Amino acid sequence: MFAESANEESLRQDFESLTVSKRLVRSVSQKLRKKNHRAEGDEEDKVIGVSLKCLPLYGRGGGCKVGADTGEEFGDPSCRRSSTGEEGKAYKSICGIEDNNFDCFSYGMKEKFWKKSNRKDLDLEESVRNSRMHIFLPDDILEMCLVRLPLTSLMNARLVCKKWRHLTTTPRFLQMRQEGSCQRPWLFLFGAVKDGYCSGEIHALDVSQDQWHRIGADILRGRFMFSVAGMQDDVYIVGGCSSLSSFGRVDRSSFKTHKGVLVFSPLTKSWRKASSMRYARSMPILGVSEVCSDFSIIQSHQNRHDRQFPRSRVGGVSDVYEDPHRLSLRRQYRNAFDVNEPSSLPSRKSYKFIRQRSEQANTKGCKRFVLIAVGGLGSWDEPLNSGEIYDSVSNKWTEIQKLPVDFGVVCAGVVCNGMFYVCSENDKLAGYDIERGFWIGIQTSTFPPHVHEYYPKLVSCNGRLFLLSVSWCEGDGQIGRRNKAVRKLWELDMMYLTWTEVSVHPDAPMDWNPVFVADRNSIFGVEMFKIFGQVLDFFTVCDVSNTEMSWSHISRNHMAHELDASSCMTKTMAVLHL
Repeated sequence: MFAESANEESLRQDFESLTVSKRLVRSVSQKLRKKNHRAEGDEEDKVIGVSLKCLPLYGRGGGCKVGADTGEEFGDPSCRRSSTGEEGKAYKSICGIEDNNFDCFSYGMKEKFWKKSNRKDLDLEESVRNSRMHIFLPDDILEMCLVRLPLTSLMNARLVCKKWRHLTTTPRFLQMRQEGSCQRPWLFLFGAVKDGYCSGEIHALDVSQDQWHRIGADILRGRFMFSVAGMQDDVYIVGGCSSLSSFGRVDRSSFKTHKGVLVFSPLTKSWRKASSMRYARSMPILGVSEVCSDFSIIQSHQNRHDRQFPRSRVGGVSDVYEDPHRLSLRRQYRNAFDVNEPSSLPSRKSYKFIRQRSEQANTKGCKRFVLIAVGGLGSWDEPLNSGEIYDSVSNKWTEIQKLPVDFGVVCAGVVCNGMFYVCSENDKLAGYDIERGFWIGIQTSTFPPHVHEYYPKLVSCNGRLFLLSVSWCEGDGQIGRRNKAVRKLWELDMMYLTWTEVSVHPDAPMDWNPVFVADRNSIFGVEMFKIFGQVLDFFTVCDVSNTEMSWSHISRNHMAHELDASSCMTKTMAVLHL
């Protein structure tokens, strides 16, 4: 009892000896009142694990730099700098007792430190959360999400980061997208002419969203009168012309005919060059067919009279006139189309496909396509009756058997059931057997009538062969009513070889050079013409799976108003499922 009373007496003396100014007491009271309203501020920081009542010093020597003078002013001997021996220990309050009635911070410092440290911690947590999302999300799950995006959204997703861009351009991802069910038809329109120049722009239409997109293609600037064909996810640009006197303009007074082939991939927005054709062609008739991976093109011995001499032109001068002793070549050039009469076709097959085991392991199980180019105009603007076939695996072109001379100029062609069908301006139909490698004349019933200025167009949908032609309608038998031209859709019966009218196009045939392409059960058409000083465009579609086979408009006057009238003749179109 005596010891306890002595201790209390000593404590009382110590407190009595502590003299504090009224100003300091008032300041401490205000801080205590504010402290009671901020209960959360008195708790320890759970993120860092350090008490906010005292700012510890994690450097050499430890101690509380901010509150050291304050603690000495209050006469608290417990608030002193820690020795260097405490440097390696855990984070603890240097001021000893944490339940003091005042903070060792000066007024306002605690709030600033709390806000600053909290902001850094929140940014750190957010960055860690985002990094964990990218690190721990498996690539196969990410691929399953990205492969289901529409093409426009997929292009935007590639801008997120390098990883997403690389992941969406790998062969595995592209193959998954081909085999998936998220693909939609896209129409790619080439051959746009602005202010007399070939702009090289590609106009792409997302049919499902009815949205137009413009794609820059400087590599096509200055080239016109080429043909395009869709092969899987790529578009092949074959042949064409370019002006020699004024580059970029549509000028056929002095031009060069190309035999080069370009390949455009919309999924990766990349261009590459394929093997060039053997002969230069403009506006060739193209056909694409899928073949088995174990097929190979083998060239047989060709009849000498079946060969076509190459014709080149450098600076507008022929090789024939450079060497006057080559008169025989000039004669053969003049009579090049007279050597193949219908009855004198070579008996042996010029080129054929044979089945053999593929020696390349990387082509096993992959889809293989061939591209056939027939007809068109040569280097001297002469019509060609020769043809070539391109193998997508070997990346090589090979000549095929020529068409008979009396067949006429080829104006349209399409592949249907392994046969490349072509029709001529003379209303004749022939088919090239891709597997056997020779032409077959097809005698059908009365060929669908058509106006001479409008050449027929061939399309194929799911093994069905269709023909579009423009003919005169007799005004429904009404007296005094003028006849009108209509575009009709005909279908060929493969068994009986008869043509049957199945549909009538709703628009008047104002375009002499319309383009029709088919994809699965749909036939897409584009017509462009100039009227009242303005170029108009109409895009239509026909669903052949429907018994009515009615046509409907999918786009009107969205992109042709800024083009020249020459675009009506230079335009060409391809359809892809992307």
